[in-house]
Amino acid sequence: MTSHQSANMIDLSGEWSLTSADGAHKTIMSLPGDVHSALLAADLIPDPYRGRNENDVQWVAQQDWILERRFTINEVDASWYLDIDNLDTVAVVFLNDAPVLSADNCFRRYRPDVSKALQQGENVIRIHFHSSIRAGEERQAKQPFYVPYHTGNSPIANGNMLRKPQSHFGWDWNLAIAPLGCYGTIALKKLDTARVEHVVTHQLHVDSGVEVHVAVTLFAAEPVIVPLHLSLGDDRLRLDIGVSAGETVVRHVFHVENPKLWWPAGSGEQALYELKVELPDETIVRQIGLRTVELLTDKDEAGSRFAFRINGREIFCRGANWIPADALFSLTSQDKTEDLLCSAVEANMNMIRVWGGGFYEADWFYDLCDRLGLMVWQDFMFSCNLYPCTDDFLENVDKEVDYQVRRLSSHPSIVLWCGDNELVGALTWFKEPLENRDRYLVAYDRLNRTIETALKKAAPEAIWWPSSPASGYLDYGDAWHADGSGDMHYWSVWHENKSFDNYRSIRPRFCSEFGFQSYTSMNVIRSYADDKDMNISSPVIEHHQKNVGGNERIAGTMFRYFRFPGSFDNFVYLSQVQQALAIKTAVEFWRSLKPHCMGTLYWQLNDTWPVASWSSLDYGGSWKALHYLARRFFQPVSVAAIPGDDGQTLAFSMVNDTAENVAIDMNVYVMGLDGERIPLRSANGECGTDAAATLLEVKLSDIPADAILVWDFIASNGMTGEGHHVPDTYKMLEFRPAGLEIETATLASGQVEISVRASGLALFVMLESDVPGRYSDNVFDLSAGEVRKIIFTPTRKSEDNSTPQFRIYDLHSSYV
Repeated sequence: MTSHQSANMIDLSGEWSLTSADGAHKTIMSLPGDVHSALLAADLIPDPYRGRNENDVQWVAQQDWILERRFTINEVDASWYLDIDNLDTVAVVFLNDAPVLSADNCFRRYRPDVSKALQQGENVIRIHFHSSIRAGEERQAKQPFYVPYHTGNSPIANGNMLRKPQSHFGWDWNLAIAPLGCYGTIALKKLDTARVEHVVTHQLHVDSGVEVHVAVTLFAAEPVIVPLHLSLGDDRLRLDIGVSAGETVVRHVFHVENPKLWWPAGSGEQALYELKVELPDETIVRQIGLRTVELLTDKDEAGSRFAFRINGREIFCRGANWIPADALFSLTSQDKTEDLLCSAVEANMNMIRVWGGGFYEADWFYDLCDRLGLMVWQDFMFSCNLYPCTDDFLENVDKEVDYQVRRLSSHPSIVLWCGDNELVGALTWFKEPLENRDRYLVAYDRLNRTIETALKKAAPEAIWWPSSPASGYLDYGDAWHADGSGDMHYWSVWHENKSFDNYRSIRPRFCSEFGFQSYTSMNVIRSYADDKDMNISSPVIEHHQKNVGGNERIAGTMFRYFRFPGSFDNFVYLSQVQQALAIKTAVEFWRSLKPHCMGTLYWQLNDTWPVASWSSLDYGGSWKALHYLARRFFQPVSVAAIPGDDGQTLAFSMVNDTAENVAIDMNVYVMGLDGERIPLRSANGECGTDAAATLLEVKLSDIPADAILVWDFIASNGMTGEGHHVPDTYKMLEFRPAGLEIETATLASGQVEISVRASGLALFVMLESDVPGRYSDNVFDLSAGEVRKIIFTPTRKSEDNSTPQFRIYDLHSSYV
């Protein structure tokens, strides 16, 4: 096996031999990578994502695994160190049979000196991965008291003992196979003089411009003088630095006159400056955006606010929660992740929350968010469990936080650091803390303070929020149902089976989690299920539903709102329609409360594997119905129909998230079930900057029986929209055949132009193709005689270069 070498580095990525510790299984594995993917590529395990194969691969995580490779080195009289990160998770690294690293934190970077273990000529490096399952069990047994974990989310026990992505042990949207591997850098590097440990910046915005304070931490084995070049944009200087043995911090202040500011998507440009740190043998480049960020938590009549102010302007946060891009690292890529993040921006999102049960993502992920204008709410990686508070565990956490914050805090996209996901709630989920709350509350407080202290030491100006949800600092109350202060997770509609109207019963300040499930699209279902499995209660379909009772809840909701679908594929279609309606109901009402509510982040943006879930993007990145509707209900200027509390009126709420006043012209019609429009009202009005206001109210009694209300609007900034309102439920209406017809034409670009025509009323018209791709519009309404032209862009060509085949759905045909 060859390794990429220079005079100062030996890159150890590439092929390694992989062997189970008992010697029964052996193959080749590529690093960065994971063990399951290597075994799959060698046909040693079945595809975990197909059928119920998950059950047949769980033995992998019960084993110890050994990775090994050989490399040659010509010079051993220098100081060499191993540079390795994202090592997952409990592992010992041997160099020529000498242990050089004992690791147990997937979220740390390790740089042990290995000079004494190297030999001139051929060397052998070996990584012995210990079973996470056994390691968790052993560590639980050593705790001074039992530390409970969420058995519903983590069918693999004791994952809370390890600093490893918690969703690796399962979750209500993920499979439980506890993957392992090495996902980041793995290289031997020579320490000639000094190396860069950290580059951290912070900004001071003053009248004359922006001061960019740069702190470069250098490490040297012995005292030495090194030339250090620093540059920000066109401003470049050289410093000859005397460094001591160990760490030395070099500080410099750049002054930027007439700065170009970084703004979130939809609020301005994403101006970026390049910061470069150069040593003779190393160059570090950082992307810097100049901006101010504040979290407003001042008290008011309702409680206390939760709003972000960027560059002096309050920004309504529109977005979703991010989970790992794939359950198996080797199946991810920068291109796939970029597609997911671009889809978020294309749906008018300006924020994602990196949820606390996955990874601190790679540097390039946050570079993408910087360039796209996606604000990042960054959780620390603790979720839904209780955790140890022993000194060794907290010391490990302290080092993790210090490394991750110094690595990431200069990104302009990161606007908030949050201590954990739902750990305060977890104090009420298990019998042990219910029987001895003080013990477990103190344990939680020790962990939370360790994270906060390490954050503030690494980045004193960083914005800290203790937990999500939380009503405030040192507030351990119920932020799932109390809506007056802080951020809220609202799950009553899904988990408590309440109606979609229930979203209008609360007035959150910032809802950072809420969601409703649907099935993944038919293309994706066909990737893991056979024709015989196409039934909502078949074992395979149920296996790809990880939330207990989820399928029943999807079906039960259909009984509430719709007539039951006539086939499995129509069931899938209708599940996506109702998911989209649920989230639309919540977002439109909460946006109408602006500035009382200043953020809605639905659960969840993406999937880790093909599964029924709360996501708006299918596994693979195609848009579900929800994502097409999100592009409309997250549009910076929009109009939404909000039923009055009296049940007699319907108010049309204008929302303007832009920095300019907009004028809005709107037409409202009564639509008969034959698809004919009858004008009812017209209205025009002005909506101020960053505001919400009522444009028009109509009486529901103005809508005749067997009719619905429809409308369209245009804003002075060019944004447009349309919608409909059904007075009762969809199942009560006697819809008629829509007479949908489609014509297609393949364009020179490879795209397909689709003309969709209706002879009657068609609601929730959805196109589906036999190849994955993106539609310029989808899930729309048509009136009688209306034609809609759509452009379909395939994400890949069909295997035989044939023209994509399209299926069309609408509400009436779904149950006929």
